[in-house]
Amino acid sequence: MKIIVTGGAGFIGSHLSRKLIEENHELLIVDSFHPYYSPERKKRQLSFVREMGSFRFVQKDLLVDERELQEVFHDFQADCVVHLAAIPGVSHSLRVPNEYVDYDIKATINTLRMAGESGIKKFVFASSSSVYGNTDHKPSKEDDATGEVVSPYAAAKYSAESFCKAYASIYGMDLTILRFFTVYGPWGRPDMAIYSFIKKLMNGGEIPIYGLENKRDYTYIDDIVDGTYKAIRSEESGTFNLGNGSPISMEGLISELRTHFPSLKLHVTDRRAGDVTSTYADSRKAKETFGYSPSVSFEEGIKRTVQWMKKHEQNGL
Repeated sequence: MKIIVTGGAGFIGSHLSRKLIEENHELLIVDSFHPYYSPERKKRQLSFVREMGSFRFVQKDLLVDERELQEVFHDFQADCVVHLAAIPGVSHSLRVPNEYVDYDIKATINTLRMAGESGIKKFVFASSSSVYGNTDHKPSKEDDATGEVVSPYAAAKYSAESFCKAYASIYGMDLTILRFFTVYGPWGRPDMAIYSFIKKLMNGGEIPIYGLENKRDYTYIDDIVDGTYKAIRSEESGTFNLGNGSPISMEGLISELRTHFPSLKLHVTDRRAGDVTSTYADSRKAKETFGYSPSVSFEEGIKRTVQWMKKHEQNGL
C-alpha cells in the first residue's frame, strides 16, 4: 500500500512508520516539527525511522501549508492516510485552548479535505481515551463517548471525530477512528508521566504526583502499533479502542518504578484540573474485528522503557 502518515516524526508516528517500512509499504511522512516539544527530538525520531529503510518526508504544516500539501497528496496517490498529527496534552490545553482548535480540529479538517480531493479511500484518525471523560473506573466501550469531556484537548479530539465522520461521508472514504489509551514506551513524549518520572529518577530527583487515586490504562507502544497496523489492513471500518485493558493506579505505577529505582522519592499534590480520574479500555470490538490483542504486560513495558531510557536518554532531548 501507499500510505501517508501525518505526525510521523512523533512518538507513535515514528514507531508506526518503522512498522510500515518493515512491512514493505510505500511511505510518505508529513510533519511540521511543531515545538510542543523539542523539534530536535523529533528529528532524532525521524532518524530512528530511517534506520528501518527509505521513505519520503515533507516538512509542512497541515494548518498553513494546505495548498502545497494538496499537490503532495495528489502526486503521491496514497491508498490510506493515518492522521496522527496533533497537539497533545491536557494541562497545556487549559493554557492555550485555541491552539487545539487550530491544530487538532482545523488541521484535521484540512487533512480530510486533502485526502478526499486526492481520491484516497481509507482514512485512519488517531483519537484519545480522553473523549470518554470521567468513567468511574468502568471499562469504556466505544458507544460510551457522549461529549461530556473535561478538558479542551478532549473536546478538540471529540470534535475532530465528528468532522472525520462528516468528510468521510462527503468523499466516500472508509473511516477508522482509533482511541488510544495512555501510550508509553521508548521515545515516549517528554510530557507524559512515565517518561518524565523515569527521567527525574535517573537524575536523582523527586517525582510530583497529582493525586494517588488516578488510574490509567497504560498501553505499550508496540501494542498500539500492532493494533493500528491491523486496523490499516482491515477491510472493516468504525471506531475502536486500543488499550491494555488493565488499569494501573498511581500507587501501582510508583511501586513498579520503585523496583528499578529503590530510593524513589515523591511529592503528592492535588489532582490537576482537566485530568480524568480513570481510563480503562474495553477493546473487545477491536479484537473481534481485526484481531487486536495487546501482549506486553505493564511490568515488562516499564522494564523495557527504563532500560531504553538508561541507554539513550541520559543526556537526551
